Amino acid sequence: MDQVFKALADATRRRLLDRLHERGGQTLGELCEHIDMTRQSVTQHLAVLEAANLVASVRRGREKLHYLNPVPLHEIQERWIDKFERPRLRALSAVKRQAEEAMSDKPTFVYVIYIRSTPEAVWDALTDAELTAAYWGHSNVSDWKPGSRWEHVRTDGSGIADVVGEVVESDRPGRLVTTWTSPENEGRPEAYSKVTFDIQPHADIVRLTVTHEDLADERERADVAGGWAAVLSNLKSLIETGSPLPQEPWLVPND
Repeated sequence: MDQVFKALADATRRRLLDRLHERGGQTLGELCEHIDMTRQSVTQHLAVLEAANLVASVRRGREKLHYLNPVPLHEIQERWIDKFERPRLRALSAVKRQAEEAMSDKPTFVYVIYIRSTPEAVWDALTDAELTAAYWGHSNVSDWKPGSRWEHVRTDGSGIADVVGEVVESDRPGRLVTTWTSPENEGRPEAYSKVTFDIQPHADIVRLTVTHEDLADERERADVAGGWAAVLSNLKSLIETGSPLPQEPWLVPND
């Protein structure tokens, strides 16, 4: 958390976050157009923001695209803002949203969170039905083999799946790719979004990157923006402390 506050203390770095809030997926060159300093200086500021987990980057071909990562800001909100119930300050939650991408082949949302655990334990937390029920409010059910169906099933005993899809890639413990849609839209290719979980060891902790792309509309983006930050915080709490945070179940509907 100290790195987050240090990163936010600099006006230039706050401007870079503002630019990424306005439009995610910008290259270094695009960011430099709005900052009156050398590329080397902007690169150094971005490195500080990445070290603080406020910015995530994704390679697309020869380009490096930068995205605002709202998870640390969500944690600040939970710890120091929500408890005081000051509605006028809730405007800070807007920094969790990223603007609609100009190109459809760019990831729509990229979240990064660091968890004190092992890659295997994080993988199991994402794929084990009982563990996902504990922190997500839904059980993720599948054999997790490429080409298999997966379901996001309610934990009320009804057996109803609110999200279904296909396992596209499954490489334990490093990478899991799944498609997402609602049961009523199953079989309609245009109604699917895609979620990629990249699990990488980072020193003695794990870096989990969640990329959610091909979202349908602004309502769905709002669901994703509010949902992933909460789910990942809850997953982190469960793995590190053994207890999930108290919160409502979350899912992403697709119309």
